[in-house]
Amino acid sequence: MPRPLLVKVTCGADDPERSNQAFTVAGAAVAAGAEVSLWLTGDAVWAAVPARGLDLGLEHATPVAALLEVVLGGGSVTVCTQCATRRGITQADVAEGVRIAGAAVFAEEALRDGVQALVY
Repeated sequence: MPRPLLVKVTCGADDPERSNQAFTVAGAAVAAGAEVSLWLTGDAVWAAVPARGLDLGLEHATPVAALLEVVLGGGSVTVCTQCATRRGITQADVAEGVRIAGAAVFAEEALRDGVQALVY
């Protein structure tokens, strides 16, 4: 069994290739059987809002919405509390299965034994 993976994506359309890489890695890790926790911060939080979405406009890339579905199907997705609040996003706005949580929860996940953390 692969070790748990914690992926934090800190960008959205402002840095589409880096943002897409985070979603792609998280989705690939779920497909490989890893326990994955994907954290959305900054403008990446829009990926969790179905009414808005996050279109990165990248050729030859799987759409973020499809990658998010993969992660939700086998892992967890969390939106940063402060990032959501700054953008007027509430729990009612995010996709089913997505939670909103803060730095204490992120630190708890990152400090678990065996966790590999990646920040994009």
